[in-house]
Amino acid sequence: MQLIYGTTNQGKLDSMRNRLKSLDIEILSLNDVAAPKLAIPEVGNSPLANARIKAIAYFEALQRPVFSADSGLYIDGLALDDPRQPGVNVRGVNDYMDDEMAIAHYAALSKSLGGRIVARYINAICLVMGDGQIYEHIGDDINSAPFIIADVPHPRRTTGFPLDSLSINIASGKYYMDMEVDTTTGETHKSGATYSGFVTFFQKILDFCDFNAKK
Repeated sequence: MQLIYGTTNQGKLDSMRNRLKSLDIEILSLNDVAAPKLAIPEVGNSPLANARIKAIAYFEALQRPVFSADSGLYIDGLALDDPRQPGVNVRGVNDYMDDEMAIAHYAALSKSLGGRIVARYINAICLVMGDGQIYEHIGDDINSAPFIIADVPHPRRTTGFPLDSLSINIASGKYYMDMEVDTTTGETHKSGATYSGFVTFFQKILDFCDFNAKK
């Protein structure tokens, strides 16, 4: 099966390909299919709402199966309506933060809150296979585990994932950048989560398509 991932972020593309490498799926990016540049307003109030908005917009433009993923960053101890709570606005609300700007922003936020704030990513995915054929998922099996956001960044960087340079494993107290790479996903970021739900989600899609093909 060939699916388009609604992103131009190479880091996100590589990460998803690593997670799904056990499945018979070829994942293309927007760059691979020369997709038109769309200004998609991510106005949803949850990661799932934004994933759905993007997936539908890209499907309407490309008329090919496409999925989008979205994340929200949530800091323990901050109310959802606290202006310091990132939520779905991980890269900022009005002015988009690039990787280095985001690192500086969250390091300063951590310092203002004591230097070792605990956070987690809530993730969601939406796949549009055709008109009216929309599949989506949000749940703990694709979320990160809690992790610490430090106020001093690690010198290494992961392009497209700025908070990797600030993420510390709660159990070991080590930066994830200093921990061994997961041989299954090729990752140490996102707090050591397995993200098994992504594989389960797409496997169900493959099984469903295979069942319909045999009918």
